[in-house]
Amino acid sequence: MILLTGGTGFIGSHTALALAQAGLPCVLLDNLSNSPESTLEGLARISGQAPVFERGDVRDAALLDTLFKRHPIRAVVHGAALKAVGEGLAQPALYHDNNVGGSITLIRAMERAGVRRLVFSSSSTVYGNPALAQLPETAPLAPLNPEARSKVMVEQLLHDVAASHPDWRIFSLRCFNPVGAHPSGLLGEAPRGQTLNLLTVMAQAAAGQRPPLSIFGNDYPTPDGTGVRDYIHVMDLARGHLAALQQVLQTGPAPDTRHWVINLGRGQGLSVLQLLQAFEQHTGHRVPHQWAPRREGDAASWVADVTQARQHLGWQAELGPAQMCVDAWRWQSRLLGE
Repeated sequence: MILLTGGTGFIGSHTALALAQAGLPCVLLDNLSNSPESTLEGLARISGQAPVFERGDVRDAALLDTLFKRHPIRAVVHGAALKAVGEGLAQPALYHDNNVGGSITLIRAMERAGVRRLVFSSSSTVYGNPALAQLPETAPLAPLNPEARSKVMVEQLLHDVAASHPDWRIFSLRCFNPVGAHPSGLLGEAPRGQTLNLLTVMAQAAAGQRPPLSIFGNDYPTPDGTGVRDYIHVMDLARGHLAALQQVLQTGPAPDTRHWVINLGRGQGLSVLQLLQAFEQHTGHRVPHQWAPRREGDAASWVADVTQARQHLGWQAELGPAQMCVDAWRWQSRLLGE
């Protein structure tokens, strides 16, 4: 049994499916602060069985102790975190309490239970405003806001934790820009507030559910002047988490490295205009859009070097822009029909 914190979130729910399909059942822990309980219905319909769900907060030490006693948990996939940049800037103490404090509480509970296998869902935001065209894991860290700084702090914590006991096996996965949805149309991004996911915003604008898409900046040093990002299908991200989990579950002598930091991306950039054109081409729906000034702190290009993921996880992204756009629109269309 695997404990998956943040299990009803965008990445967490799709990871739960990937684990179930690989024969690794999990307990989903989530306080539902940024995801609806209906996510569980989608998971049940796709997998054919209701997921094991515990509503609660990762900062609740007593609850965690109960879960480790109640279930034969072998490892943890830790994705519970607050992630809205604006909210983090307004409430930094909340973000550090939840993201860093929650991770500390989880690790201490794992140590009490003797469970030392962990996959942490980190973020490419740890790189800040990079100057490199492609970002290896050794690139300088320059987080620009409390959410990103909390990810760096947890990674540093995990480095120290891994060094503290030979049984620890930890992967920190720096996820780039997750987009898309499950191909069934039954599972996708469903935040309680406004989303910053560009493809979701495009789909909502195309559906008339929000104002025209604002494209921030058309004068970057990129092929078409718009910002370039490494967009990755959420199902590919889910497979990446599964690949890391399978690595930490392996038995044998203690490896030389007990904490691996790995980028999860496609290793290919798409500009805002390229993604917009792909959406319109593959869905047949026009995306109303308007130009806006650059946003302070935005980088021209942000693309992962995925060499380490191929070498250490045997993983690489498989789904391209067409599948991302079709799946995102299918999910959005289903929401419109409800």
